[in-house]
Amino acid sequence: MTFFSSLLSSLPGAAAQGLIWGIMAIGVYLTFRILDVADLTVDGTLATGGATAVMLIRAGVDHRLALLVAFAVGLICGLCTGLLHTRCGIPAILSGILTQLALYSVNLRIMGNKANQALSVDKYPLTVSQRFVRELSLKNPLPLLLIITVCVIALLYWFFGTEKGSSIRATGANPAMARAQGIDTRACNVLGLMLSNGLVAFSGALLAQYQGSSDINMGRGSIVIGLAAVIIGEVIFGKLFVNFALKLLAVSFGAIIYYFVLQIVLQLGLNTNDLKLITAAIVALFLAVPYWKSRIHRQNHKTAGAAKGGTSC
Repeated sequence: MTFFSSLLSSLPGAAAQGLIWGIMAIGVYLTFRILDVADLTVDGTLATGGATAVMLIRAGVDHRLALLVAFAVGLICGLCTGLLHTRCGIPAILSGILTQLALYSVNLRIMGNKANQALSVDKYPLTVSQRFVRELSLKNPLPLLLIITVCVIALLYWFFGTEKGSSIRATGANPAMARAQGIDTRACNVLGLMLSNGLVAFSGALLAQYQGSSDINMGRGSIVIGLAAVIIGEVIFGKLFVNFALKLLAVSFGAIIYYFVLQIVLQLGLNTNDLKLITAAIVALFLAVPYWKSRIHRQNHKTAGAAKGGTSC
């Protein structure tokens, strides 16, 4: 009984974190699925967004404006990766690693050469805070996070329906054909990376406000969590959600499910030091599921074909 009561009390916090990380996962989806690029910049960009928002709020800037500035800083991070890839001829994955490496020093500079900075909800007005996640009040972050997620998905759905958005999708689907149609694929790659990292930094700014601090290592492993959300969303909702907006929603659901599973595992008594191991196991499991399903489908198809051939003889 204690297990279920403690699990239920942890679910609101897991849902809130899932929604925040879901925005980051949507950014990962844009590069991983639309541009077909594994962008490792996000591990640094998430911390950059959090550090930017925290330091601005501590300096007296409005918390909503701090979110927008964090988004803009994320755009610059994506621009750096995009230029390294398209203008310097560096492979996309290595460009992301280089930018991520540089952002470690940049993030330290932003936070005044400190590894972390606190942001108390008692001293500063914040967009979201984990202190109120279990309260039935207007301060509860869950309704606002739901609204933000819906707005992000709606804006992305509109943007990728425009000519520029369609060009980015065409670039990721078939670069050679896109170039043949007169599309500047290098510019589209840069824009896609910028948009992705902007969302990641925005998510980092929300996360920093939610947990009440920014940390130099807060983005470490975020690419794995983002990929986990993408894969979980596709495995569970792939056949139901075929519309582009619904696919983005599935990614957000994937992040929530990931955090629910994580809470269940932690409530079973596993050591928090094993979180990275648990994350890797969850991602590996959901990555393997589509492969196993395809193998079973092919095996059943071969068996049915053999049985039909035997009957006809």
